[in-house]
Amino acid sequence: MEYDNFTNVPFLIENLDNSFIRMTIFDAIKNNISSFYGRLLDVGCGKMPYKNFILENSKVKEYIGLDIETAIEYDKEVKPDYVWNGKIMPFEDDSYNMIFSTEVLEHCPDPLISLREMYRVLKNDGYLFLTVPFLWPLHEFPHDYYRYTPFSLQKILTEAGFKDIQIEATGGWNASLAQMLGLWVRRSGLSDKKKYFLSVILKPVIKYLIEKDKIPDTFLQCVMITGYVVSAKV
Repeated sequence: MEYDNFTNVPFLIENLDNSFIRMTIFDAIKNNISSFYGRLLDVGCGKMPYKNFILENSKVKEYIGLDIETAIEYDKEVKPDYVWNGKIMPFEDDSYNMIFSTEVLEHCPDPLISLREMYRVLKNDGYLFLTVPFLWPLHEFPHDYYRYTPFSLQKILTEAGFKDIQIEATGGWNASLAQMLGLWVRRSGLSDKKKYFLSVILKPVIKYLIEKDKIPDTFLQCVMITGYVVSAKV
């Protein structure tokens, strides 16, 4: 069976580092798919791994991919429909019904500029859907600028003009530990032999932690989180 690690995510020793985050992103998409509609803009689209699922399972009629001019090429066969300079999107005001963006906001050097552009190109009552990491190593360096708290997300979304802002955690303490164990065993530079041996040992531990995780429903002192699912309206 072929796995794409986005919409079909296995739990194998080889992907103990990213299986949890990929599963939570896809779960968030499925849980919110009833709100997806009309003309969709995928900001920071990469290879658009969720495009087919969204088109087949939502009221989205048109799916447009937008990426930064200097974006990493994830797939030579898949190109964005449009590119932008990170400051001004090549669209008129009120062009889209919704914006979809997964694990992108941390790469925006000025997130308020990016969010204001998203707000500008959305139609009245348009819908914004984001996922944002919190517990994740440096990646796509040097263009990895931020790890947000829920309070900073609320602040910049409000400043950009959005309303009805909903911010939810993707995992709590147990999931955070599971994710760190997975990242450590797969990415910390262990020898291949140690990596394999420890991955076999840690796989059931990580599975247990994820199954026992309790996602916090409020952001209070000493809460630990893995990342966020964010929605908002114009």
